[in-house]
Amino acid sequence: MLFDIHGDIWTDVTVKRQMGLKNIIRDYHLERFRKGNMAGGIFVIWIDPPHDERPEERLLESIKAMSSEIWENQDILKVIYNSDDFYQTANENKLAILLGLEGLNAIGEDVESIYTLYQLGFRHTSLTWNEQNALATGARGDISRGLTILGKDAIKIMESLGIILDVSHANDKTFWDICNVTTKPFIASHSNSRALCNVPRNLTDDQIKAIGEKGGIVGINAFNEFVHPDREKRTVDYLINHIEHIANLIGIDHIALGFDFFEYIGNDTSDTFIEDPYVGTVGIEDISKGNNLVLKLQERGFSKEDIEKIGYKNFLNLMDKVL
Repeated sequence: MLFDIHGDIWTDVTVKRQMGLKNIIRDYHLERFRKGNMAGGIFVIWIDPPHDERPEERLLESIKAMSSEIWENQDILKVIYNSDDFYQTANENKLAILLGLEGLNAIGEDVESIYTLYQLGFRHTSLTWNEQNALATGARGDISRGLTILGKDAIKIMESLGIILDVSHANDKTFWDICNVTTKPFIASHSNSRALCNVPRNLTDDQIKAIGEKGGIVGINAFNEFVHPDREKRTVDYLINHIEHIANLIGIDHIALGFDFFEYIGNDTSDTFIEDPYVGTVGIEDISKGNNLVLKLQERGFSKEDIEKIGYKNFLNLMDKVL
């Protein structure tokens, strides 16, 4: 089984439901999930461009679409809050979904909104996407700006409630500010090694070590531009190099899969943050190729236990600690 700790599925659900369609996951995603042996994942609400100009409204639209989708598809979907929920959901042959948020730009300065989001079922969030906002600074923000006073207040609320904090998309200063103020493990849900692919969205070795020391998780990202700077080396084999590198730094117990697949996102949105039209990493182009990744890991000498840890068990352990 695989548990993908970063997926933008609610974006597609929102877009298609606003077109009058229903059962988006069933009709457009489920076959691909099943083929790749995906048991579930963190499905995030992301304020997708150009809607980042109206973040509050987009958040409400997305919550509405998400809620309708979950309610109308209870035979295939179930929201989870701990590892027991996950295993029960897997036994019922349903997708286990942890509700997440990719950035909190939509709440502005109102950090007490986090209590409301928690009551709605959200158990994961990052403070930013690529932007800088009232709480923190994303990968495309001012490099000298990091976590704000309000951001520190937000983290206190999150830790008191039991919400998983995600540092993917944080700029370097925000990362280290978060590292210095957190008391619980945190994750980088979809970031690779900067030593192997030098882009701001990937993690330095020191950042990876800090996540490990905090008891956190690094989710390996299958987005081709984060795998290797040379286009011909953007393959599943090189992606596994990232897994090996991170394992050598912090151990196999701190690695998960945060694929960040977005082949279903429209070009008007994806063109704002990628270099070329979307193409997946060769050999793991989308979640339907999940079993290919498992086979490649076996070929590289990863044990069955190691693959199960990376595939889902490491994240379940973290979820039970933080939630």
